[in-house]
Amino acid sequence: MSVLVIAKFQGDTAKFRRSLVDRADEFEQTTDQARAAGGIHHRFGIGDGFVLVVDEWESVEKFQQFFANPELQAFIGSVGAEPGPPEITIAEAVSSPDQY
Repeated sequence: MSVLVIAKFQGDTAKFRRSLVDRADEFEQTTDQARAAGGIHHRFGIGDGFVLVVDEWESVEKFQQFFANPELQAFIGSVGAEPGPPEITIAEAVSSPDQY
């Protein structure tokens, strides 16, 4: 059973947008690490003063282990996230007839 993980980080969205280009190689490395750790899907969204992360993971435990990495936490802060924990919602992923 996979899980959906939605995380909302408050922060500097202009800095985050720039980092997507200027530090693309670091984002790609993080993607490789996430996939190896149990990440299935990943997407960002940017709102007014926040970045939204929408992921699917093999399990809650695999997400938590990946997310607890101090190097990942430092990277998140360096690309614009405010200090402190993000708002995180975790839910069981289910299939539905209208899924796409």
